[in-house]
Amino acid sequence: MARIGILTCSNATQDLGCSSVSCLSDFRKRKGAFQAYPPEEKLTLTGIINCPGCPTLTGPDKLLQRIRGLTEFKVDAIHFTYCMKALCPFKEKYRAALEEAFPDIKIVIGTHEEHVTPEEYRRRVKKLFCQSPKTMVDVILNYDEEI
Repeated sequence: MARIGILTCSNATQDLGCSSVSCLSDFRKRKGAFQAYPPEEKLTLTGIINCPGCPTLTGPDKLLQRIRGLTEFKVDAIHFTYCMKALCPFKEKYRAALEEAFPDIKIVIGTHEEHVTPEEYRRRVKKLFCQSPKTMVDVILNYDEEI
């Protein structure tokens, strides 16, 4: 049996509302990065945890504290989500920190099948982040006519 933990991108989950549906679907169907596990091996999802956000000087240390929430439950592998794979400029730094701190845990970069190139994915996500959000200030100052 392989016990799996998943590390999600905080920006994708907290700011953009990603619910990890694709990751979980491909976990169940053994697609994407999960197809590397032997078909006869049972996969158990131990937990999902958010990255602590883009790092300051303590980024890897904050990540190690969060990952402990998975490692204490005997995970065999931690998968970085596709969001982490495609978007995170710190993923290799995080991978190195996790491999050093938890040498018996396999670190895998990726979860679900890739349906667009990482470049196209980054372009589309950047577009989401760059939309002009409407706030209460817009309502108060009558800048938002459609409300």
